[in-house]
Amino acid sequence: MAADRRIVIENCSIATVDAHDTEYPSGYVVIAGNRIESLGAGKAPEGLENVDRRIDATGHLVTPGLVNTHHHYYQWITRGLATDHNLFNWLVALYPTWARIDEQMVYAAAQGSLAMMARGGVTTAMDHHYVFPAGSGDLSGAIIRAARETGVRFTLARGSMDRSEKDGGLPPDFAVETLDGALAATEETVKEHHDSSFGAMTQVAVAPCSPFSVSTELLRQGAELARSLGVRLHTHGSETVEEEQFCKELFGMGPTDYFESTGWLGEDVWMAHCVHMNDSDIAAFARTKTGVAHCPSSNARLAAGIARVPDMLAAGVPVGLGVDGTASNESGELHTELRNALLINRLGAHREAALNARQALRLGTYGGAQVLGRAAETGSLEAGKLADLVLWKLDTLAHASIADPVTALVLGAAAPVTASFVNGRQIVENSRLLHVDEEAVARSTREQARRLARIAAQG
Repeated sequence: MAADRRIVIENCSIATVDAHDTEYPSGYVVIAGNRIESLGAGKAPEGLENVDRRIDATGHLVTPGLVNTHHHYYQWITRGLATDHNLFNWLVALYPTWARIDEQMVYAAAQGSLAMMARGGVTTAMDHHYVFPAGSGDLSGAIIRAARETGVRFTLARGSMDRSEKDGGLPPDFAVETLDGALAATEETVKEHHDSSFGAMTQVAVAPCSPFSVSTELLRQGAELARSLGVRLHTHGSETVEEEQFCKELFGMGPTDYFESTGWLGEDVWMAHCVHMNDSDIAAFARTKTGVAHCPSSNARLAAGIARVPDMLAAGVPVGLGVDGTASNESGELHTELRNALLINRLGAHREAALNARQALRLGTYGGAQVLGRAAETGSLEAGKLADLVLWKLDTLAHASIADPVTALVLGAAAPVTASFVNGRQIVENSRLLHVDEEAVARSTREQARRLARIAAQG
């Protein structure tokens, strides 16, 4: 939309998730081009010019768009497998199948993953893709193409693995890259696809997979590469007790100390899971402003444990929410993670004081933008920020009798998305994607899932 063209949204509840958690029981939002021009209580200002559309949002809550901070899109076509495994056994069971993916499969899986998130309120997404079988095609390009078609703001975390079974790692020998090959391909991906400008729709991060699938040298040189290119760093950290034991046996220290020794703590770094963190680990993350992608459903599915999110937040650690790969969170929806984050953390040491509904919403919006390094652009509703926002319908049977709209969104059933805007462009209407054929995507993902299963069975 041209910068001087406007959309006016009125008669809605608004949760801005700004620094003061400003809320309006009945207010308006004015979008001009790809930015939020103004918002506030009551009716929109009189005399606005070039208004292309007015939306009567009675019965709706408007929030910032949800921000997903950790995912593995390719897993969309391996859902429902190894459902009773812990992380290490789950990886051992699925790596031989994952190692046979190709560009066609990855594109279909990315379409499915993105579609499910976008229709549920995600406006900024990411994908940590680290499986690059030889001869499999342009996997990074396929993922980025799917994100562009869906219309979401996107970060590709270009992953890598170089520690296979023969080196004491978990992936099969044929599923990894060489050190030099991984670094060169990552650099090429950054240079080809990363956009550092304000409002960028595509960014790239450097993202070696995990301590048990990556050599120390790949971690160290990956950090150096990311900082030389001016991009962020992402990996898995402290996900399970077994990972902690693995690091102590192999490196003589726990995961956090190991990451710090390789240059992997800093305000340009975020890590997925961080379930098994002691006080000194949390202090190190807080001191360095290292971010965390909290994945409550996946942590529960793989029996990893309960992350100490309340303690992280109290210490000043940036924390966002993540779907994680859909082989460990089959629903693939981020808005359900708002509820699960609140509920699961209340099972921990802090009990009912662990998180409240507004903290959960902040994790899924501003916290995620902070973790991805985009809090100046999105994650809250403020004049001058990008027009990434969602209209949640809360006047139906499922929510109409819940007094507080934020509580209704977080603790109620999954709320319908009447409209979702990214960069001022609407991508969802009445919980349906506007620019992607959902039925075609469903058929494609089913076909590719069956094709991968056949190939994997042939060995």
